[in-house]
Amino acid sequence: MNPRVVLKVLGLLVFATASAMILPLAAAFYYGESEAVIFSACMVGGVLVGGGLALFGRGRHDLSGRDGFLIVTFGWLVVALIGALPFVISGSIPDFTDAYFESMSGFTTTGASILTDIEAQPHSMLLWRSLVQWLGGMGIVVLSLAILPVLGIGGMQLFRAEAPGPTPDRLTPRIKETAKLLWGVYVLISAAEVLALVLTGLSPYDALCHTFTTMATGGFSTRNASVAAFGNPAAEIVITVFMFIAGANFSLHFSALRGRLGSYFRDDEFKTYLTVTVAASAIIFLSNLHLGEMAIGRNLRGSVFQVVSILTTTGFGTEDYERWGHMAVYLLLVLMFIGGSAGSTGGGMKNVRFLIFLRHAFNELRKLLHPRGVYAIRFNHAAVAPEIVTNILGFILLMTIITTVATFLMTLVGLDLVSAFSSVAATLNNIGPGAGSVGPTDNYAHVPVIGKWVLIFCMLLGRLEIYTVLVLFAPEFWRRH
Repeated sequence: MNPRVVLKVLGLLVFATASAMILPLAAAFYYGESEAVIFSACMVGGVLVGGGLALFGRGRHDLSGRDGFLIVTFGWLVVALIGALPFVISGSIPDFTDAYFESMSGFTTTGASILTDIEAQPHSMLLWRSLVQWLGGMGIVVLSLAILPVLGIGGMQLFRAEAPGPTPDRLTPRIKETAKLLWGVYVLISAAEVLALVLTGLSPYDALCHTFTTMATGGFSTRNASVAAFGNPAAEIVITVFMFIAGANFSLHFSALRGRLGSYFRDDEFKTYLTVTVAASAIIFLSNLHLGEMAIGRNLRGSVFQVVSILTTTGFGTEDYERWGHMAVYLLLVLMFIGGSAGSTGGGMKNVRFLIFLRHAFNELRKLLHPRGVYAIRFNHAAVAPEIVTNILGFILLMTIITTVATFLMTLVGLDLVSAFSSVAATLNNIGPGAGSVGPTDNYAHVPVIGKWVLIFCMLLGRLEIYTVLVLFAPEFWRRH
């Protein structure tokens, strides 16, 4: 390992995060808020500290796989700390644990909040809260990949550690160009959503904040009642569409923007993602139709919105889904674990893992009937390598173990079983709202301090796909070779 290169990249991340405060600083000046002083101080301090660390590690260095894992994991811990400072210093969230929880929830695009009155917060703080989700959505580490080659550091190891899903899809042979293309697509689609939301009647401020958190599949809102507060069906439809887009593989969007629209329907994962979305929406719509508590139009719109919101791990709300009956809540909990697509901003297990796991299970059944048969697992017409299947099975096993242990810990700090399990599911899969005392109309303010740190760790594990973080706990990782 090379400590100098690790400190250099962490410094760059601090520098970039602090520089992003220019946007909430501008908002503070525009709205005449005293938080302008706070953002100015944090921005200057962060730029100086980050720049100092980057200068300390200056020079051309080789980046090892171990350096990559350290940078990705500690990068998220550090940027969450920088993100929490404006909350603590301004007094918007005076408790450090709460502020770090909110910031980590933002950067990991989880959307779990400890705020009991969101609308009481200054405009600039809510804009910063939304912006950290947008930055975390594509990955602030991926953002840094665009400039690392210029500084003499190769970044393929980081891409492997950060890229969602089991097999990162390189759009171009050069990682620098890949990072730029991904961010270009991200910015372009974000701009389209801002325009669409403004046309539905939302203010530019609300449109920008909700675009940041939609494209990041994060779910932070400027309103206590989330998207439901606007009472705007057109805005709900726009947000539903863009949540679905954000939950799909961005390499497919890149292909579509280049005129290859058929790429979506040649991709097995996208077809699975679409099928799960339609099937779950239909089931919940029919279930709510049976209850007879909503008009058909609202039922259809609300069912699709909540399914897409939960499946993509966004966490926005237009309805209190806990009133939809046990079946609907159970189905939404299942969707939490499936999540979005690999290569998207969504969390969860990812549809590609879900699909390959099902195909592996089906093959095992076929082998019982035909022991001498040889059955390959195929994805997009290509055989899946055995090591990828093993990786996926290990991932699912680790997720099951972590969910079980973390749920047990949350019951120890006083949460009931439903709240404990759903809080872990909602943070490990980077969703936000769960069920019970952390449901769609509740928050995480009541969770004891120890419980909040357990959930912070779950957020980090989920955002970095478990292996990246847990490998740091292996004794072999720290041994010299």
